[in-house]
Amino acid sequence: MSVAGGLHLAIERGVAVGCSAIQIFTRNSNQWAAKPIADEEAIAFAGAWDVSGIGAVVAHGSYLVNMASPDPALRRQSIGAFARDLERCERLSLDALIIHPGAHMGSGESRAVRRVATALDRVLRARPGGKVRVLLETTAGQGTSIGCRFEHLRDIIGAMEASERVGVCIDTCHIFAAGYDLRTPEAYEGVMEQLDRIVGLDRVGAFHLNDCKKDLGCRVDRHEHIGKGFLGLAAFRSLMNDPRFESVPMFLETPKGPDYAEDKVNLAALRGLKSTRQRRGTERAATGARVEGQ
Repeated sequence: MSVAGGLHLAIERGVAVGCSAIQIFTRNSNQWAAKPIADEEAIAFAGAWDVSGIGAVVAHGSYLVNMASPDPALRRQSIGAFARDLERCERLSLDALIIHPGAHMGSGESRAVRRVATALDRVLRARPGGKVRVLLETTAGQGTSIGCRFEHLRDIIGAMEASERVGVCIDTCHIFAAGYDLRTPEAYEGVMEQLDRIVGLDRVGAFHLNDCKKDLGCRVDRHEHIGKGFLGLAAFRSLMNDPRFESVPMFLETPKGPDYAEDKVNLAALRGLKSTRQRRGTERAATGARVEGQ
């Protein structure tokens, strides 16, 4: 949800669309600098959230951050930006901060994994009282990005000393583009078995629900509306009716219009896939926008 005009307006926009959870940027995602969150902003945000009926609110980290970089200056700048993003989330009492693991830029996956683990440890150990969970997002594997294999996420978490606050965000478009097939119930269950065995389902803290404009294994990050891409509705039917994820918040990052009309259509499509039993349970599909912060 857009935070244009004030952080609290993201809550109001989420309510208007019919969300039960929302994702925001706490600042402009394509700039390094950001003004501090003023007391009045934080108070207005907390007040709007408190009366909204919305459950989870998470933030997405800056797209500029690359803690996997072999460039010392860029990595140092990225660690600082990540730390500030985490502090902003703590100030707003958000549930989680979702970040991309980064790109190795030709230095190799194993070295990149160690760099990310070290950076996360450094920031989290400096903030032992923090409550916000950090979620490593799966990637499509475009360019030199890491995070396109479950093993990358496992190895980052496994190399950390402060891993208790680190989980994963599964993006359906990204994992499909990376080669994980979800299109039949059998294929879906096979992917979830891998995820459980390699990472652990208890580490899954969020989902991004997106169809994919390209076919399986394309390694291209191109989101599509639900049921309009190569993933198709069957994949989302499996996920929406999986009781293991009933309490895990889910967010749309499908293409956006000015009035969020597409979000309403996508939410209706997802909720329509739920079985009668699931509809009686917790409404858990939500929407989050790839939009810039203030």
